[in-house]
Amino acid sequence: MSSRPRSVTRRRVLTAGAAAGTAAVLGGAALAGIETEVLPGKAWLYHHLGHDGPDGVLPDVVPAPVTTGAFDSAARGRQVGWSLARPTSSSSSSLPLVLALHGRGQDHTSAFRADRMGLDRYLADAVAHGVPPFAIAGVDGGASYWHDRGDGDHAETMLVDELLPLLAREEDIATDRIALIGWSMGGFGALHLATALGPTRVAAVAALGPALWHTYDETAPGAYDDAADFARVGVMGRQDELAEVAVRVDCGKGDPFYATTRDYVDGFAPERAPAGGFELGDHDSGYWRRMVPGVLRFLGEGLAAG
Repeated sequence: MSSRPRSVTRRRVLTAGAAAGTAAVLGGAALAGIETEVLPGKAWLYHHLGHDGPDGVLPDVVPAPVTTGAFDSAARGRQVGWSLARPTSSSSSSLPLVLALHGRGQDHTSAFRADRMGLDRYLADAVAHGVPPFAIAGVDGGASYWHDRGDGDHAETMLVDELLPLLAREEDIATDRIALIGWSMGGFGALHLATALGPTRVAAVAALGPALWHTYDETAPGAYDDAADFARVGVMGRQDELAEVAVRVDCGKGDPFYATTRDYVDGFAPERAPAGGFELGDHDSGYWRRMVPGVLRFLGEGLAAG
C-alpha cells in the first residue's frame, strides 16, 4: 500500500469493483495468486486490458555456456543446485560476478531458462554489443526470501559463506566485489543483500518487480518469521545505506508491488535516485525480460567502474 493519499473517483471505484469481482470469480486461483506473490485484481485487470506492454524477446544469439553443479549446504541443511554462465566472447582471465536471485517457487535454473529470464542469451548479446564482460550465477534459494530464517534455512549465509567461496575457486571468476540482480522475491533479496554487504562487497544492484511491503501485516505468508524478522532485514527506510552502490529499480505499473516500489525509490536522496523506472508491465517474466538488456548493461558498467 502506498503511503501517498489517494483521491476517491468514480473510475477508481469502478476499477476496484471489477478487481474484487475478478477475485471472487477466480476463487482458489486468486488465493494461489496471493501465495505466489501475484495478487489478484490490478495485475489481472491490466493483463486482460492489454496494459502490460510487450514481452521481452530473447536475443537470437548463441547463448553463453552454462555450467551446473550442486553442493551440500550446511547453511540451508540440504543439497543446493547452482548454475554459472560465462560469455564465450570474453578474453578476460578474471570475470566479475553477478549473483542472480530468483523469485518464489523458482530455482537456480530460472535465471537461464528460455521461458523464464534467459540471462545466458541476454549475456551473450550484451557482451557482443560492448558491455564489459561478467559471469552470472544462479542458486537455489527456496522460499527463504533470501535471508536467514528461524527454521534453520539460512539462504543469506549460504550465499556469502558457501556459494561465493565455491565460485571463487573457479580460476576465471572474481568474487571480491560483486553485483546483484533479482526479481520478485529475488528483487527484495538483491536489495537486502546489497544493503547488508555494503559497497565494499557490492558494486551494483538491480531489482525487478521487488516484493516490498511497508509493514509486516501486509506481507505474504511465509515471507518473514515475524514482525521482528521483517524489521531486521527490511529495506524500506534504509536507502541511505546504498549511497555508494549503483542501484537500479524497475517495476511495471500493473505490478501489485508498484506502489510500494515507487515509495521505495522515492526514499532515496534526489542526487542518488536509482536508475530504471516504471512503465507498462506486470509481475511476470515477460516484463522483466524487456528490462534485462538495460539492466545487464547497467550491471556490467557498474562492475567495470568499481
